[in-house]
Amino acid sequence: MDGQSQIIIERVNHTYRPPRGRPVLALSDVSLDVRPREFLALLGPSGCGKSTLLYLVGGFLPTETGRIVVKGKPVTAPGPDRGIVFQHFALFPWKSVRANILYGLERQRMPRAERERRAQAFIDLVGLSGFEDSYPSQLSGGMKQRTAIARTLAFDPDILLMDEPFGALDAQTRALMQTELLNIWKRTPKTVIFVTHDVQEAVYLAERVAVMSARPGRIKAIIETKFDDRDPGLTRSKEFVEKVDELWNLVREEAIKAQSIKAQENQEKKPSS
Repeated sequence: MDGQSQIIIERVNHTYRPPRGRPVLALSDVSLDVRPREFLALLGPSGCGKSTLLYLVGGFLPTETGRIVVKGKPVTAPGPDRGIVFQHFALFPWKSVRANILYGLERQRMPRAERERRAQAFIDLVGLSGFEDSYPSQLSGGMKQRTAIARTLAFDPDILLMDEPFGALDAQTRALMQTELLNIWKRTPKTVIFVTHDVQEAVYLAERVAVMSARPGRIKAIIETKFDDRDPGLTRSKEFVEKVDELWNLVREEAIKAQSIKAQENQEKKPSS
């Protein structure tokens, strides 16, 4: 593995054990390294273990076999060096935008004046000035996700783990949030691992894309996707379209396999007559 890697995932396997039914091998022999300040996307069909791998890096699931190392230390639990943003916002509905963002800073026992200043700085950064006292029920989907991102950024993790954070948004809001995320990343350079099943989103956002196979998830390919995102015509350029096609062909093969696996499992669940 590269000595410059911030995150090293080495021969990791993970088995999902449901309360009922048989265990399912979710990840098989996954190895991957992520460089400091890199934006890496995990791309693959539904059910391939992308989110499972993210939660393992976050320390929310135990590493059963293999190892995950962050900055030279094995991951054994969640930590303040790794912040996570979920697809479904995960905001406290009874707290205002400001109070949601302050929550983690209060848990860190940061002095009041410092946490108030820090919360406001991140409210401004994600473009929510004027909505400090609004509650989640009063916000659009995009504004809720901005709040969730600000809350995670406020406690200054080195690593940002994002689990399909724009998956629940409409297409227009999603496109705006993608651009906003890149702007935030450039202003607060962090290492980002971004889970998505949207090929164009992965190519637009990431510097590299790790394509995962159908379950059990493995790393099928790692593709360089570094473009100049300042180019307003980027997504229509020949190079961009060709990269999307290349990745789509890789994912398509795995999506077909995933459908076949699911159909077989459904068949096996049916009681025999």
